Amino acid sequence: MVKNVGNADKVVRAAIGVIALVAAFLVGITSVWGIVLAVVAVIALGTAAVGFCPLYRLFGINTCATK
Repeated sequence: MVKNVGNADKVVRAAIGVIALVAAFLVGITSVWGIVLAVVAVIALGTAAVGFCPLYRLFGINTCATK
């Protein structure tokens, strides 16, 4: 698993994840929108933490700085 998510991308994903998680609790975590927002939050936070995005690999995108 080669990292394909750069630092700036990680920060944006982490921010989106936190915002989506807060919004999920505000709308009600058991509602349809709450579940959708929670799933978005988990995916965004997970890809930010790991540094790998499967969709980026599928489309050939790489936001990591080249060494």
